Amino acid sequence: MLPPKQNLFARLSVAHRRAITSSRLHQSPPLSLAADKCRSMDQLRQVHAQMITTAQIHDAFAASRLINFAALSDSGDLSYALKLFANIPAPNTFIWNTLIRAHATSSNPAAGLHLYSEMRRLAAAPGKHTFPFVLKACANSQSAKCSEQIHAHVLKFGLDCDSHVANGLIRAYSVAGMMGDARNVFDEMRDRYVSVWTTIICGYAQNNSAEEAIALFSAMVSEGFEPSGVVLASVLSACAQSACLWLGKEIHAYIDDKGVEMDVILGTALINMYAKNGELIEARQIFDGLRERNVATWNAMICGLALHGCAGEAIDLFAEMGRGRVRPNGITLLGVLCACCHAGLVDFGREVFYSMERLYGVEPNLRHYGCMVDLLGRGGRILEAEGLIRGMRWEADVAIWGALLSGCRSWGDIEVAERVVGVIQGLDPTNHGVHVVLSNMYAEAGRWEDVVSRRKAIKEESLNKTAGWSAVDGDRNNKTADVFV
Repeated sequence: MLPPKQNLFARLSVAHRRAITSSRLHQSPPLSLAADKCRSMDQLRQVHAQMITTAQIHDAFAASRLINFAALSDSGDLSYALKLFANIPAPNTFIWNTLIRAHATSSNPAAGLHLYSEMRRLAAAPGKHTFPFVLKACANSQSAKCSEQIHAHVLKFGLDCDSHVANGLIRAYSVAGMMGDARNVFDEMRDRYVSVWTTIICGYAQNNSAEEAIALFSAMVSEGFEPSGVVLASVLSACAQSACLWLGKEIHAYIDDKGVEMDVILGTALINMYAKNGELIEARQIFDGLRERNVATWNAMICGLALHGCAGEAIDLFAEMGRGRVRPNGITLLGVLCACCHAGLVDFGREVFYSMERLYGVEPNLRHYGCMVDLLGRGGRILEAEGLIRGMRWEADVAIWGALLSGCRSWGDIEVAERVVGVIQGLDPTNHGVHVVLSNMYAEAGRWEDVVSRRKAIKEESLNKTAGWSAVDGDRNNKTADVFV
């Protein structure tokens, strides 16, 4: 046994060694700093190996820097981040937030929601930085139910007054199409900054609520906020939807007066607004003046020209787009097909339609088929149009069959029209207008017996029509009253 003095020094020596070991465990800055400076996963793996060797990997801060790079860096590896995460006994909130954030912007945002559920299961407390990422995952998952559930959690943790959390709620509700809930969150906010105004205005514009978007834009300006380019683009979209040309022109003047940069997004929004309002000269001037154009810019101009019957110009612009090596998408090709309909260019339209997948990698959807059926019907190729419909990968809707019926009427093809009316009646028994069309075709062909029988059928169907009714709220005892209409 050592003398008391020596024993004291021995104890001090042991304590000193423990202190050194402890300090090494917590001296994370050198290697954590190295993790922050990594430029590739190979470099990160080297830092990771050094952290294991020096036992710094057990330090939560050091581990968080590894996860941060692997999860969020452009050259990172999310699966590697998850492996690191799996070996941390008690992840801190920052680490949870990092992984939720990474998944929220990934191709699998639902995984971010799963991580949040796991975080709550392990009783880890979310903070004000957690919910914006969780709500982004909700928005990118387009889950209305999820947004409502997370809203309840926000209220539970008393974070509904945080402006960043509230902004996330507004965006999540907007993406889910729940603008009433988004507006409630907005109205309850005490402090609204530019980003919040931007989110709610963009939400209304994207949900085709043009009047609300324009009204909020006016309120934003009257409160002294300077709108960003994103807000201006959203309001211009609302002006296009609502045919509000005067406001669109005022915004254009504001852009010029304030020297707002005319980037591709704002320029495209202006082109779309002018084109949909029939101001094609102004739209073309902006289009020609843009230094940068993307496929949406070309679409706005081509579709605007097609919409207003300028088929030749639309097709010429499509050809110019090809020469500029800009790859068209489904919207571009729909605009070209519409232009062909207006100009009666059946052969060119057929060529475009049947080359969509082969040349452009675009699978025709119902709108493309509807446009093609309309084009063939106008050109008198009724049987070809009927064959196109019956060969579709999906069941045609009433609108597509209606386009064929319109072609039948134009060319007096009663035989096909009778088949089409039968199909439409099977899809929508309440559609009595098709009987009127067929009756008129019989009359034009002098088939009066068929006219009489068809009109008799219309009359009988009208007599057998079930009365419509609805229920309205009754008295305070929650009774309802039936109202027949």
